[in-house]
Amino acid sequence: MVCDICGKKGARSRHVTRSYGKKENLLVIENIPIVSCPHCGESYLTAEILHEIERIKLHRKSFSRKRNIPVAAFA
Repeated sequence: MVCDICGKKGARSRHVTRSYGKKENLLVIENIPIVSCPHCGESYLTAEILHEIERIKLHRKSFSRKRNIPVAAFA
């Protein structure tokens, strides 16, 4: 895969988890594919993935399920 930032070959797709919102509006999306480049060190989301994240956020009730998760604060 070619990096959209530096143009070099070798960029790879990996999956991350991101959280959006706060408190009762918190939404955690797992397995988001991001592009990561070993040459320039950048990681980015493609336009297609950003659109899908926005769609998930917009229709969160049909995509999400409730889970209890532990939360820790960095001290």
